[in-house]
Order: sequence, then C-alpha cells, then structure tokens
Amino acid sequence: MDLGSGGGGKKKALDAALNLVPFIDLMAVTIVFLIMTAVWTQLGRLEVTQSGQAVPEPVTPSVPVALALGEKSFSLRVGGAVVANVSAQRDARGRLQLGELSAKLAEVKKQVTDQSAITLQAPDGLSYDDLVRVIDACVGSEFPSVSVEPLAAGG
Repeated sequence: MDLGSGGGGKKKALDAALNLVPFIDLMAVTIVFLIMTAVWTQLGRLEVTQSGQAVPEPVTPSVPVALALGEKSFSLRVGGAVVANVSAQRDARGRLQLGELSAKLAEVKKQVTDQSAITLQAPDGLSYDDLVRVIDACVGSEFPSVSVEPLAAGG
C-alpha cells in the first residue's frame, strides 16, 4: 500500500535562482540620488538660532550687533548704541526695499570685522516674507549667524 510518498524517493532541489539585476539597479539609482541631494543640503543650509538656546562656543570678546525691526523703521545697534535708523520702505508690490539696510549692514561689518552674529528683534506682527528678506540681507552682508528674538514692548 502506497502512502503518497510522491515520486519514488527523489528529493526536490531547494536551490532557487534569484535575479539580482533589478536589486542592483535600484541600489545604484538610490546611491546616485543620495549623493546628489547631499550637495544641495550643504549649499542650502542657513544657521538660525533661537535666543537663549545657542550652542555654547568659546567666549571671545566681541561687540553684539542687533537689528530691531519696526513697522516704519529699523534700528541698527552695535554694542547697545544705535548706529543707524533705516526707514522701512516698500515697493509697489508691498515688498520691503532693503538696499539702504544692506549698505548700513556692510558699513557695520567693516567696523566689526570679527563679528559674524547678528540678533534680529522682530515684533509679533511681522510677516514671514519680510523676516526672510531681512535675514537674507543680513547673510548677504556677511553676518551668517542670525538669531531671532521677540522685540521688547518698549523697543
């Protein structure tokens, strides 16, 4: 009596052929994509720190530079003393004109060449577009380390 042992005692081979070409293609495309995007993450980096939470660095005596943003004017301070008041003018589309501010920032940078940080003091109602444009002006004037803090009630 046969109990269904199958085909006469031969064992089935357990080897299976795997096609690795699609896997290698996928890995090659993924690696190329990661290498290409790694370059753009380095170029697009903007160092912005929140006041009070900056990474501690070695203490070097430098003069603090601050820019208080107002509705009608900007006040540029070096070491607590106001060095320039710049009027906030807008173009026909309502965007801030920052040519005068950039010129004042460049003058301040010539005075304090060792300083790379600037603190923006922004009011609560300032639009995001205006804040980004002012940050870009600061970075363009060689102040790459920009921190933003709320404008004091009296400022």
